[in-house]
Amino acid sequence: MLLQRFLIRLLTMAITLLGVAVVVFVVIRVAPGDPVAMMLPPGATDADIARLRALYGLDKTIVQQFFIWLSGVIRGDFGTSISLRQDVLGLVFNRLPATLELAIVALLIALAIGGTTAILGARERGTAVEAGIDIASGAALSIPDFLWGLVLILLFGVLVPVFDISGRVSPQLDLPFVTQFYLFESIGRLRFDLTKDLLGHMLMPAVALALPLAAIISQLLKQSLKEVLDLDYVVLARVKGFSETQVILREALKNAALPTLTLVGVQFTFLIGGTVIVERLFSYEGLGNMAIDAVINRDLTLIQGIVLVFALLFVLINLTVDMMYALLNPRLRHG
Repeated sequence: MLLQRFLIRLLTMAITLLGVAVVVFVVIRVAPGDPVAMMLPPGATDADIARLRALYGLDKTIVQQFFIWLSGVIRGDFGTSISLRQDVLGLVFNRLPATLELAIVALLIALAIGGTTAILGARERGTAVEAGIDIASGAALSIPDFLWGLVLILLFGVLVPVFDISGRVSPQLDLPFVTQFYLFESIGRLRFDLTKDLLGHMLMPAVALALPLAAIISQLLKQSLKEVLDLDYVVLARVKGFSETQVILREALKNAALPTLTLVGVQFTFLIGGTVIVERLFSYEGLGNMAIDAVINRDLTLIQGIVLVFALLFVLINLTVDMMYALLNPRLRHG
């Protein structure tokens, strides 16, 4: 059953990625603007323009361009960036770790805030505490992540400047990193001075991304907990003398968390997509910031590579969540 489900999801992934590739390839080519014209000086001749268009394959039809690009992607060659003159895949993988670290830290913050408020709301159900949590969750969800970013910059970057509001790491620091996963590597090397600096730059954009997701987690998990708390085995735990907090943590949480797992996986993909604007806002050196530069410069090959990598991340995360849900749910595991 699980193998069949896995194979079906793999086929769906392949079809989804092909569809994304077709859509992004066509859309960015019918959009106004000529990347070649942006690269050449005003006095360039028609022959110069023709040579450059031929160099990047832009003199061929859209269909020919697509199949040339797709055949390269299958071989692992995403082409050369028009504006940066570098290999697209190398550029993407150079920036992707920064975005993944930011998204993971934001997810952990969202889980901590959402999980804590959900447990507190379930424990204090029917009281003013639960009502206050619902109001706070509604406010957090109604404000988009980039607006939270502006608020945080104003509060903790301007009025009370306690956090860095720009960049990924302080330029004056010695960076002995082998990989681009600076945060994880600094922890592994026990360079906590670097860890502190990295988190100082990352905290505000991560919180901005986390707050709307934390509100969703809080509401769904709280509702699931309230439903589970009325079941017989939970009532029996109360009869045995467990406190309400112990009942929630030891008995109710493990069953109530399963529906939240699927939501967190789906929302995590949206969180990664949300890094585009937030990274730009904080001048964070991630893949999202590069995507905006690519759009501004009409860098077709770089845009295609970034979008395809984002799409691959989305389908891989959804596949992982789906398989975890199937493994944790006995009805699907033994169905």
